[in-house]
Amino acid sequence: MGRTRDNIDAHGYRSNVGIVIANDRGQVLWARRVGGYDAWQFPQGGILRDESPQTALYRELYEEVGVERDGVEIVASTRGWLRYRLPKRYLRHNGRGGRSPKFVGQKQKWFLLRLLGDDSLVDLKCSGKPEFDHWMWVSYWYPLTQVVNFKKNVYRRMLREFAPSLTVVDQP
Repeated sequence: MGRTRDNIDAHGYRSNVGIVIANDRGQVLWARRVGGYDAWQFPQGGILRDESPQTALYRELYEEVGVERDGVEIVASTRGWLRYRLPKRYLRHNGRGGRSPKFVGQKQKWFLLRLLGDDSLVDLKCSGKPEFDHWMWVSYWYPLTQVVNFKKNVYRRMLREFAPSLTVVDQP
C-alpha cells in the first residue's frame, strides 16, 4: 500500500512545510513554478502522515530545489502553524465528480534556512519532475509584493517572525 501525501486535520487543512532559504547577504531564494503562469513562491510541500515537519522539510528541500540536508542549517522555525484557505478555483476534489474538497487550505510550519555554500547547491532539475523552472535571490521583503493574494497574510506573519534571525532592514 502506497503512502498518501495528504495529511489533513479535522478542520480540512493539509499539513505542509514552507521553506525560506537565505544567503549570507540576507537575500532569500524566490522560485517560479513550472507551468508558465509566472507564479513565484517560496518552496513548500506536504507532510506525509508518518513524517515530522523537520523530516518533511529535508525531503521537500531536495525534491523542490535540489539542496541536500548538509547544504543548509536551520536558523529558525515558526512557533506554530500558519494557515491559509484556498480559493474555490484551486480546491482539489475527491474522486471523479466528487463534490467535497480533499482539503480547504494549508496549515504550514515554516523553516528559515541558511545556505552553507554557493549557488551551485541549488539544482531545480534534481528530481524527475521539477516543480520550479527558475529561481533568483531577492531582498527579504520582496515576496510580500509578489506572492498570490491568498498567501500574503501567511507570508507577512512568517517573515516578521523570522526577521530578527537575519540582518534585515526596511520592515514593512
